[in-house]
Amino acid sequence: MAQFFSIHPDNPQSRLIRQAAALVRAGGVIIYPTDSCYAFGCQLGDKSAMTRIRTIRHVDEQHHFSLVCRDLAEISNYAKVNNSQYRLLKANTPGSYTFILEATREVPRRLQHPKRNTIGLRIPDHPIVQALLAELGEPLLNSTLILPGEEFPLNDPWEIRERLEHQVELVLDGGSCGLVMTTVIDLTGGKPELVRHGRGSLVPFGMVHG
Repeated sequence: MAQFFSIHPDNPQSRLIRQAAALVRAGGVIIYPTDSCYAFGCQLGDKSAMTRIRTIRHVDEQHHFSLVCRDLAEISNYAKVNNSQYRLLKANTPGSYTFILEATREVPRRLQHPKRNTIGLRIPDHPIVQALLAELGEPLLNSTLILPGEEFPLNDPWEIRERLEHQVELVLDGGSCGLVMTTVIDLTGGKPELVRHGRGSLVPFGMVHG
């Protein structure tokens, strides 16, 4: 049965953050709030936990996970970033964006796009996530909390607990955080390309959403 931590959204309790990080390191699947919506998280190199998330969501091997990073320095360990990409990232992080970039060798092959060797990365603007990443000292493997047959992510921590308490190790209750997923921007080409329009504004990228 999942543990359930009611955690302050602006000043997360250090004790609870340490316990959450310990559960991740031990192979646990957690549910946590972000600046866009609730998400599943697990340790970067944990293939078993990743498979469990796929099973809960009823998605196959084609489903791409993203890496949630603490800052730009951490992103540079997992993605090849040139000067123009760096300027865009610096101006728009932290925030509700997922950026597609070319993966480095630090990224396990199974996490990369099979044909393009790319990876989705993001830096959320949320104190709970930032505290957890600081405690872990590495990125979280991330997947949006959308259950099979649902159009939107789950947003009520008590409903999340009721529906998933036997399938995950921890629910971090940070209150309601939203239903809109991140905006996904592909930075691997000559100019930014919109993959999915979500919570993040398109204005910084010179795009108009049609």
